[in-house]
Amino acid sequence: MRLFQSVLALLLLFSNIIVAQSSKPTKILINNVEIFNGKDAKTIKGNVLIENNIITKISTEGIVTDRSGFTQIIDGKGKFLMPGMIDAHVHLLFESIPQMQAMMSDFAMLNLIAAKAAEKQLLRGFTTVRDLGGGSLTLAKAIDMGLASGPRVYSSGAFISQTGGHGDFGLPTDVPRKIGELSYPERNGMVAVADGADNVLMRTREQLRQGATQIKLMAGGGVSSNYDPLDVTQYTEAEFKAAVSAAENWGTYVTVHAYTPDAIKTAIKAGVKCIDHGQLADEETAKLMAEKGIWWSLQPFIDNGESRFPEGSPNRLKQDEMRQGTEIAYTFAKKYNIKTAWGTDILFDAKEATKQGSKLSALTRWYTPYEILKMATSSNAELLRMSGKRDPYQKGKLGEISVGAYADLILVNGSPLENIKLVENPDANFMLIMKDGVVYKNILN
Repeated sequence: MRLFQSVLALLLLFSNIIVAQSSKPTKILINNVEIFNGKDAKTIKGNVLIENNIITKISTEGIVTDRSGFTQIIDGKGKFLMPGMIDAHVHLLFESIPQMQAMMSDFAMLNLIAAKAAEKQLLRGFTTVRDLGGGSLTLAKAIDMGLASGPRVYSSGAFISQTGGHGDFGLPTDVPRKIGELSYPERNGMVAVADGADNVLMRTREQLRQGATQIKLMAGGGVSSNYDPLDVTQYTEAEFKAAVSAAENWGTYVTVHAYTPDAIKTAIKAGVKCIDHGQLADEETAKLMAEKGIWWSLQPFIDNGESRFPEGSPNRLKQDEMRQGTEIAYTFAKKYNIKTAWGTDILFDAKEATKQGSKLSALTRWYTPYEILKMATSSNAELLRMSGKRDPYQKGKLGEISVGAYADLILVNGSPLENIKLVENPDANFMLIMKDGVVYKNILN
């Protein structure tokens, strides 16, 4: 009798769960909004119908739908509807934690910190990000499974670096190290230190095996790393080719961290399809990028008087040199009509992470508000689609409001096309944030 009662109780529990799940709205109708589709400068006033997680109808006329419990109707009150924004260069595990703590913390703790960082990014209106190293594959899967809240994540897995390169954050006493010995960050897929074409090939294949959507290599010196001056070129053409070959065999691409002309040109010669940073590129290198159709993922690194590095320190001197190249880099990108993406690349600084939107509006030094919004939506989405069949989000379009696009949307109190600074304060100005047809914020009422 007790067994029967227990089984009955379980059946009732499961039936209640099923009823609760089936009663969730399967349609959302957003009425009375000014629609920026992510591609065109001209907006329209209209209505948007969402079924499950996909936009199925956009109309300037009223959209007729059933008014059952399966439909949620949202009055947009004439506000500005735009696609969710895309940040093309993040490091979720390293964004909001001091560098030393990041290097010394347990991997499980880093993932918990990163999950909170991902949630905050989503609530800043970033519904998709490209994570370029640090071990975010597990977090990306957890978000897709609904175990954590955050943006869609195109994850590179571990960034791949040579010994003494931009991804080598080990202690000075870690070398010489025993062949085959892996550090804790390496064992957990945060970084992959690889020397020689064979090792680069293996580490690249490991990232692809674990679900990386694209591959990230370090091609030259960096600001936050301690062993590599900014001018050094890292990896040989043969080593780059090993990574490119593995990535292309999996239908995806390689991007590299690079600042200098030599680092950029070596990577491009080997078949790399995207350059991240490039602030020290010269005009000849910019022309090459344009001719080869290379993506330039630039960040508006400018000297605003703020830095997490002490004045006069080696890292600060590298940062100052890099920042001095930002102006000319954007000038070249525009002059030669290079395919340009935008990202933040915030590292080891929780306070800086809150300024994600400000780093987008900083582009007004070079672009109009329309060009900025397009870059952070449909243009960045075009870059992400280079992942080909490794793209985990192929069922809908990203970065635009169109029939067949994912329902990744922001409703703004005001027009960013007229005042781009609205994106700097998402808490006050973003009235509704939706990702994949799920409303994560709604303060319309």
